[in-house]
Amino acid sequence: MVDPNCIFCKIAQGDIPAEKIYDDGTVFAIRDINPKAPTHVLVIPYEHVEALSDADPALVAAAARCFEVAPAIARDLGVAETGYRLVANQGPDSGQEVPHFHLHILAGRRLGSMG
Repeated sequence: MVDPNCIFCKIAQGDIPAEKIYDDGTVFAIRDINPKAPTHVLVIPYEHVEALSDADPALVAAAARCFEVAPAIARDLGVAETGYRLVANQGPDSGQEVPHFHLHILAGRRLGSMG
């Protein structure tokens, strides 16, 4: 499924150019255009997964693939040894800006404790 109004779907389809630093045909990764850490990469499923709570098993699997590939991407970026944070926001109260599931890989400096 693709949402024609979704910026991540447009990037996935090639309608908006972006340098993909990872792509396996199920998910792709790009650098965040407004980074919150020295290394800030988004891992995004090609399938439009708006909300995990409403997703069918196939869409949940597409989103889960982001977590499967994140460690390899972190290794490729050279941040796996020192550490990285994985963040998945869901819904407007979480701060999610694009309503298409995506995983943030944040690294490159000591990040504050989340509790």
